[in-house]
Amino acid sequence: MIAQIDKVEKGYAATYERHLNYSVEEVWSYLTDNDKLPKWFSELRVEELRKGGVIKFDMGDGSYDELAILDLKVNSFLEFSWWEDTVRFELIEESNGCLLRLIEKIHTITDHTPRDLAGWHVCLDVIEALLDGRTIERKEEWKVWYERYVKEIEKVTTQ
Repeated sequence: MIAQIDKVEKGYAATYERHLNYSVEEVWSYLTDNDKLPKWFSELRVEELRKGGVIKFDMGDGSYDELAILDLKVNSFLEFSWWEDTVRFELIEESNGCLLRLIEKIHTITDHTPRDLAGWHVCLDVIEALLDGRTIERKEEWKVWYERYVKEIEKVTTQ
């Protein structure tokens, strides 16, 4: 399920949705538990899980960027800064599990945007695979999705 990318008032919004056969609490733990978070996004670590708190991003060179937690309701939503952009995870209970929605608000489309979009896409696939007890070959999956997101970005920016 490719993200829906839309032009919005202050840039663009990419919305991903995954219907998961797991409880809100199970999925939330993958988004916020520092024992599970590195399994799908090794550079992220929650320092303070609260509105106004911090998520640290390991730059891989011994330094860390701090991403501010902009909004949070446990087992419901988590929104944080993503440099100039924002990322928001929402969990909505469903009869057989939950809906996981990720919305990235993108200030400006750059050459790096399709890379990020493909990355988030694969991250969501990895979360689902982890919950299912499966593994995914991330690099190969990313390459496939990157090409698709390049085309999606072209569509939305030429409208």
